[in-house]
Amino acid sequence: MNVQEAADINDTVRVSSRVFEQSPYLSCYDSPDMVRGVYAGRFFPIYMGEDPVQKYWTLRNKALIYDVPEKPIEIAGPDAVRFLEKVLARTVSTLKTGRGRYAIACTPQGGVFMDGVLFKLDDDRYWYVQADGAFETWLLAHNDGYDVSVSDPNSRVIQIQGPASMDIMKAASDGAIDETLKYFHAGFFDLGGQELYVSRTGFTGELGYEIYAFGDRTDHPRLWEHLMAAGEPFGMEFSSTRSMTIRRIEAGILGNITDMDSTMTPFEAGLEPFIDMDKDSFVGKEALESKDRRTLLYGLKCADAVPGRGSEILDAGAVVGRMTAGVRSPALEAGIGYARFDSPGNWTQRSLKIRLPDGIEHDCEIVDLPFVDPQRKLVRGIS
Repeated sequence: MNVQEAADINDTVRVSSRVFEQSPYLSCYDSPDMVRGVYAGRFFPIYMGEDPVQKYWTLRNKALIYDVPEKPIEIAGPDAVRFLEKVLARTVSTLKTGRGRYAIACTPQGGVFMDGVLFKLDDDRYWYVQADGAFETWLLAHNDGYDVSVSDPNSRVIQIQGPASMDIMKAASDGAIDETLKYFHAGFFDLGGQELYVSRTGFTGELGYEIYAFGDRTDHPRLWEHLMAAGEPFGMEFSSTRSMTIRRIEAGILGNITDMDSTMTPFEAGLEPFIDMDKDSFVGKEALESKDRRTLLYGLKCADAVPGRGSEILDAGAVVGRMTAGVRSPALEAGIGYARFDSPGNWTQRSLKIRLPDGIEHDCEIVDLPFVDPQRKLVRGIS
């Protein structure tokens, strides 16, 4: 689960490295101080002994490079579009080559099973960059009768995020990646003599890029060195995902399984704009047609405490919801997080109480998402 709250740093267990997938970049940053998490069956660094607030401000003012565990799955073949229209609640047929689109997969009961970004690499060839969960198995269970292949391209993802990221990618690609590569656009580029797939996307709410390797075809350490060299003049640093977690919550980016799951519809998660109910059919559509379209997920702001996962939200002494995740926001100088209410209501701008796991109650305010940059100018490179 993508919780990564401060308490998780010391709540660790030993796990065999053969159980989950190691990063091909591990040797580039390995440290005895590293604490790793598991996401989509992959190890990734959630803490490196660094000051996450210092890294946060480097992200906001310069750039950070992350080794992230998102997992691309390839869907290819003559029936790729028809199959994806079935399993995703977003229209696929209008997606152009070199573009990405956020898309959700629902359960037959209308719950959120998976979210991620779908890229069209070529005619009849797509990558779905999944969040945490067994999505490849889900696709294989639904592809009967379709002339389509579902496979793991063994692509590991690097993110370069922050206001300097465009200059860094321009340097890394000898000028090929510039402002003409728009938000949610992607393509194949030469980075230091290696062909990679690059998209202008990310998980921070900042201007940024994701770089997709190609398994054994990619010399991962050489790519890492090339990117670090390109970023060094711009002050880019490596970071664990702790700073990313702070920023993704500020930006209102939800984590699958953590903030939403199969017991919650996309409507309840506030994601109705990404559900194309005018499609002829998709898994879960029939169930969604009769569902309440009001949201249950809001932002919560607390001036004097960090609202950790599981904290109870109180209205006149009654428990009306719980926190899915919380962090301290350096920009807002307050504790923030996601509040999942038990039932819909006029929760925004309400002043309520939050009861932390230690039993202490604090005043809090329910707010709309995102917490920072509501016009989403940063991801578009607008200052």
